[in-house]
Amino acid sequence: MVQQHRIYVLQFDKGEPDQQELSCKVSPPKGAGRRIMYYYHDYGSGGGKNGKTPKSRTLSLRGFFGLLLICFFGLVTLLAAPGDFFSFARMGDAAAAATQQQRAPCSGVTGNDTLCCDRTSTRADMCFARGDVRMHSASQSFQLVSSSPPAAAEEEERIRPYTRKWEAQVMKTIDEVRFRRVAPGDAARCDVVHDMPAVLLSTGGFTGNVYHEFNDGLLPMFVTAGHLNRRVVFVILEYHDWWITKYGDVVSRLSAFPPIDFTADRRVHCFPEVIAGLRIHGELTVDPARTPDGRSIRDFRRLLDDAYRPRIQYLERIERKAARKQRRANAAAAAEKARLALLTSRRPRLTIVSRTTSRVIENEAELVSLATEVGFEVRVISPERSTEMCKIYRDLNGSDAMVGVHGAAMTHFLFMRPGKVFIQVVPLGMDWAANEYYGAPAARLGLRYVEYRIRPEESSLAREYPAGDPVLTDPAAVSRRGWEVTKKVYLDRQNVRLDLARFREQLVDAHRYLATSAAAGGGKRKRRPRSKAAVM
Repeated sequence: MVQQHRIYVLQFDKGEPDQQELSCKVSPPKGAGRRIMYYYHDYGSGGGKNGKTPKSRTLSLRGFFGLLLICFFGLVTLLAAPGDFFSFARMGDAAAAATQQQRAPCSGVTGNDTLCCDRTSTRADMCFARGDVRMHSASQSFQLVSSSPPAAAEEEERIRPYTRKWEAQVMKTIDEVRFRRVAPGDAARCDVVHDMPAVLLSTGGFTGNVYHEFNDGLLPMFVTAGHLNRRVVFVILEYHDWWITKYGDVVSRLSAFPPIDFTADRRVHCFPEVIAGLRIHGELTVDPARTPDGRSIRDFRRLLDDAYRPRIQYLERIERKAARKQRRANAAAAAEKARLALLTSRRPRLTIVSRTTSRVIENEAELVSLATEVGFEVRVISPERSTEMCKIYRDLNGSDAMVGVHGAAMTHFLFMRPGKVFIQVVPLGMDWAANEYYGAPAARLGLRYVEYRIRPEESSLAREYPAGDPVLTDPAAVSRRGWEVTKKVYLDRQNVRLDLARFREQLVDAHRYLATSAAAGGGKRKRRPRSKAAVM
């Protein structure tokens, strides 16, 4: 009998959790950065001394006593640690199951001179190039310099690096970039050499809408590059100066280097690696199970704190300087202002995010009076595209509660501190979208999310349609006619007039919750006793 052996190799990527998919290999691992675990099993042995076959009688006796010995130790092991007895079998089953799972495309790309694209996601394509990668904006491409050209089918990949892949119309507006393998003699000469990777993205598409600016851009940038600890260069298609001005504070916390305008910068930038496209986990969220270092939406929230803190501190210094000047000019007025500030500081702060076009709160002034009566210090803000983001951040970061009607401005809940209250007023026809885009993400951030769904009589549409019209009674059926109908009827033409008696209940509950939370937290801010109205 010929001696037979089988060796199993379990190969893990460096830093990859052991519970992830296993790759069974029969060949030695290639490249550095791997750790290998072998386990060995002997399926039987034959052959005696000097390769001679023993006599059958001797083999039989040895087999008999060997079998007794195996049974004895097996029985002892089973009684002492039954789990360990079957551990090898479980390991084999797990390895077999792992081989049936398909590895994510490009997950094994580790060496130089590699080009791979993952197009399996419905949200975004991603391409990875590693080695000598050169940005050549004149030809709308990146060149991967390769001494051994691949097959013709692998020589070029194309990508539109935007995170709304399923929306064909908007994707047509995104510039397409090529990744090409070229021979050294055909490669462009480097003008700028970087020793860190680049991430290619687009700030086109729906950029200009704050929801999309965060959901389709900033959050995916954090998911894709946050673990690189600012050692990354962003290369931007459809580059907008206003976008950089608006979000430069945040971008600077993701990269320590100025972003590159792909179209305008005609220099040849050379990188050891380029990631084209961004990963996206869902609506305004970060899934820690899918990030390299387990980061979550709260880590993004902390990044916003770090990004805006210096600017906020500067604004506060300017304001204190102006206040001191005013006090010197009018001491009496300043004293009164300080007294009022002291009084209001004892109340929880509520910020109403006001709209001025559609989905306006028609009785907003009455809402302000009601919230003040309940016990809130109330502030109304109306963010515009030109509003400095840092100022909006300061208002909401210092707020205990936020109220607003469903719309892109609700994205600013990201600026609130976990544990605070977010009340979203949901117009007719917006139930699903309100929860999907803002409600569920707010809860994942750690906010106390409250959804106030208006009744038909609270909608301005009640003045346009008769009482039994499906627009009022069955918005879901109307929405099934398509997005254009939904947008025209429920987004563009609807305002709300809150039932203040009903909405008061939400404000009272929020006030009570915040007061209880403050008391449980040691009462960091002293509060005067709540008014009678606040406990009704």
